[in-house]
Amino acid sequence: MTRKLVTLLWTLAIVLAVLIAASPCAVAQTATQTITGCLQKGLESGGFYLTTSDNHHWELYQNSQVPLSDHVGQTVTLTGVVPHRSTAQEQVSQPYEKKEMATMTHADFQVAQLKVVSATCGK
Repeated sequence: MTRKLVTLLWTLAIVLAVLIAASPCAVAQTATQTITGCLQKGLESGGFYLTTSDNHHWELYQNSQVPLSDHVGQTVTLTGVVPHRSTAQEQVSQPYEKKEMATMTHADFQVAQLKVVSATCGK
């Protein structure tokens, strides 16, 4: 390869890395998953979370195509991915999450689809 081509490839790689790192959604994600539980309004402005029957608290990150606010108080099945967030991103949410989750285990969830299972959250 010529020196110019190598330089160009390195430059493109660096630009791509910077763009990915700068993106607010710049997170590595796992395979698609499905979770079911009670959808609730979070303490954080615009926040939502799901609690499951196995005592798990899922902090939800919605997309514009899934209106979570329309389904608060319902049992829903969500499809999406578990994002891996940076320490800085987690520190912003932690005070709210700790109040919401009490003794539950916790994870984040990026919502892709929602299906209503029940109009209420039964215990």
